[in-house]
Amino acid sequence: MTRVKVPTGTKCFHLHGNLSRPAVLTVVDLAANWEQHRAEVTFDCATNGPQRHVFEGPLLRDVVTSAGPAFESRQRKERSRYVLAVHGGDGHGTMLSWAEIDPDFGNAPVLLATALDGRPLDDHGTQLVVPTDRCGARYVSAVTGVWLGRCEPPLPSAF
Repeated sequence: MTRVKVPTGTKCFHLHGNLSRPAVLTVVDLAANWEQHRAEVTFDCATNGPQRHVFEGPLLRDVVTSAGPAFESRQRKERSRYVLAVHGGDGHGTMLSWAEIDPDFGNAPVLLATALDGRPLDDHGTQLVVPTDRCGARYVSAVTGVWLGRCEPPLPSAF
């Protein structure tokens, strides 16, 4: 994993797993090194009801792709076997399939947000934003890790 000196108190996350260039990244890194996308979202929160926000940040697939995923990029079936696990500072986490965010499949514009409602998230850490979800369960605040790996489900037992 690439080790970088992150100033004390700076929120960062680990990009790791089946990658040729794992990294430790901050909100500032995300804002400076990837194209920023905007998502106006409304999602249902189980505890607070409907939430409306505007998020800005790079696409998750662009950030992970820059780290060199282990799959052969030209092989669609190979790419569709990979999953992403995203963990947050509060212990919440979620899973996504690579196919959900891959342009050849679901093409979901999932973000690693650098700003929320016009305010930078530098002090809070990046947030996973899944604009296509109706509920907010896969929104992960203060992301601490993004892991990419191959999903190997067990084979069904013989009859």
